[in-house]
Amino acid sequence: MDNISVSTTDVRIERHASQLSRQLKLLREKLFPPLSQKTLRTFTSGEAAQMIGVSDGYLRQLSLDGKGPQPDVAINGRRSYTLGQINELRQHMARVKPKDALSYLPWRRSGEKLQTVAVTNFKGGSAKTTTSLYLAQYLALNGYRVLAIDLDPQASLSSMLGVQPEFDLGDGDTLYGAIRYDEGRRSLKDVVRKTYFDGLDLVPGNLELMEFEHETPRALNDRQRTGEVFFRRVGVAISEVEANYDIVVIDCPPQLGYLTLGAVCAATSLLITVHPQMVDVASMSQFLLMTSDLLSVVRKAGGDLKHDFIKYVVTRHEPFDAPQSQIVALLRNLFSDDVLTATILKSTAIADAGLTKQSLYEIERGQVRRSTYDRALESVNAANGEVLAGIHKAWGRK
Repeated sequence: MDNISVSTTDVRIERHASQLSRQLKLLREKLFPPLSQKTLRTFTSGEAAQMIGVSDGYLRQLSLDGKGPQPDVAINGRRSYTLGQINELRQHMARVKPKDALSYLPWRRSGEKLQTVAVTNFKGGSAKTTTSLYLAQYLALNGYRVLAIDLDPQASLSSMLGVQPEFDLGDGDTLYGAIRYDEGRRSLKDVVRKTYFDGLDLVPGNLELMEFEHETPRALNDRQRTGEVFFRRVGVAISEVEANYDIVVIDCPPQLGYLTLGAVCAATSLLITVHPQMVDVASMSQFLLMTSDLLSVVRKAGGDLKHDFIKYVVTRHEPFDAPQSQIVALLRNLFSDDVLTATILKSTAIADAGLTKQSLYEIERGQVRRSTYDRALESVNAANGEVLAGIHKAWGRK
């Protein structure tokens, strides 16, 4: 018999995880040198003017008059602004034209509650993280103060926003640090971190989040434990920072556990992602039944389950695929206006941008085929615009 050492499964998987983590770190260092930090591209004066809601000529005159942040001017005279400068200009316009302040600076006003959008589905692969990322970035680009919370232990949202969970996070640097049951609990203010995307902050995730799933059953059985019950803990943590934000976007894990239930109870609205395939729709049916049963228990225990809106968003949609079209029609027939009118297209442009951990909002328009880019971006903007309209309605805005 050959004297060959056969690794056990746990040892092999640990070795594979270590190899993959090292390779991902090398890849990130190659993509984002020299300090492995992501940066956001600048925007042309035309793009900036459109985002703010003024003419390009008006921006040029502001620059010439020395008012507001000064753009970077290339040799050919092309002016460009960072997103931070665009947000400074929004505040400048709100001061100059106070009657139109809401048009330039859309922050929530007194009496408008913090909007918390939980993006969820039981099944993996329904584009929850992509939907969360694009919604959070869309809102930040439109001038809102946004907090993204990554509740998925796989931490894909964190990675897309420039955080590598294996290397950048220490103990308690996720939401778990603010909702844990022991003396190690810390304020969410200490966990939130700025991102390269001005106006968009992040509570990152990693495998540490699974501790909440393990600790909660023990806490439920231990009557000596004090503090909020599990389904209120996420909401209580968010309340510690709510004065700093207009909208919170939560990327939920792909299972119906204590974290997801906490997010749903903390949310003011729900986005349920749907991939229009029969196996996914069947899975969603089970998800909805399980959610209903569990939430009824939570409600009887005192959980707040009044949401401003619940919307289904069709993701990875191929509009010329006949079976998919039938499923979308079925969903609209069943759920009517609860299904977003716009669908997010399955697009090589979104996939290609994701290869470098970027979104369509981050890449230059010419980096991918323009027609493909335009169609994909139009679908994403339309869906996000509908979500924003729901938020405005909840705030009582026209």
